[in-house]
Amino acid sequence: MKTNSENIIIKVENLVKKFGDFVANDHLTFDVYEGEIFGFLGANGAGKTTAIRILCGLSAPTSGDVEVAGYNVYKQTDKVKQNIGYMSQKFSLYENLTIKENIRFFAGIYGLSGKVIKDRMNELLESLQITHLKDTLISSLPLGWKQKLAFSIAIFHKPKIVFLDEPTGGVDPITRRQFWDMIYETARSGITVFVTTHYMDEAEYCDRVSIMVDGRIDALDTPSVLKKTYDAKNMDDVFLKLARG
Repeated sequence: MKTNSENIIIKVENLVKKFGDFVANDHLTFDVYEGEIFGFLGANGAGKTTAIRILCGLSAPTSGDVEVAGYNVYKQTDKVKQNIGYMSQKFSLYENLTIKENIRFFAGIYGLSGKVIKDRMNELLESLQITHLKDTLISSLPLGWKQKLAFSIAIFHKPKIVFLDEPTGGVDPITRRQFWDMIYETARSGITVFVTTHYMDEAEYCDRVSIMVDGRIDALDTPSVLKKTYDAKNMDDVFLKLARG
C-alpha cells in the first residue's frame, strides 16, 4: 500500500492513561501516516481499546501529547470526531432498525444532507449487492454481513481516518479475508485505516504494525522487518517472543 510518510495524520508522544494505580497505556509514542493501514496489535487486555478511545476523543489521556487529523484530543475533541470514522466488534449498528434506517441515522449524525445520503446510500447498497435487503432488520443478518455493513457506514461520510476496533472478531476466515479486501480499497481511496486486532496473521496485511504488551508498545515496524528482527517465521512467532520477554 502506498503511504505518504511526509504527512503524519496521528501523532502520539508519551501517552499515559491510568485508572487509579493501574497503568493501561504506559508512555506510548508513535506516528501514523496518511493513507496507511496501521495495525495496533496485542492480546486482549494489552491496552489497545483504551488507546483507541483516546484517539477517537472519547476518553482523555492522563498525560502526553496526542493529535489526530491535526487536532488536539484535549481541546478539540469535536473536530477529532468530525474527521474520523469508528466501528467496534461490540457495538456497531442498531439491531432493531433496518439497513436503510441505520444508514440514515448515522449519516444524519455525520451531518450529511438528504441528497448526499440518498446518493451514497444507493452506492453503498449496490457495492455490497444488498439493495434488495435495504428494509431488512439488522438483527436478521449474519455477523459477517453486519460487520461489512458497519464498516461501510463508518466511512460513509468519507473521514480522514477510520478506527476499527477488532472488527473481524468472531467471523469466519472467508469473511475476514473479504473484510480485509474492503480495508485495502478504503486505504486506496485515501482514508487512513487504524485497526486493532488480536489475530496475529492480520498483521501481515498492514503497512506497519505496533505490538502492545502490558500497556506498552514493545515493537513497531513493517511486518517483514519485525520478522527479520526477531528471527521469526510469522507475526505470531514475533508476538510470542515479545510476550515471553
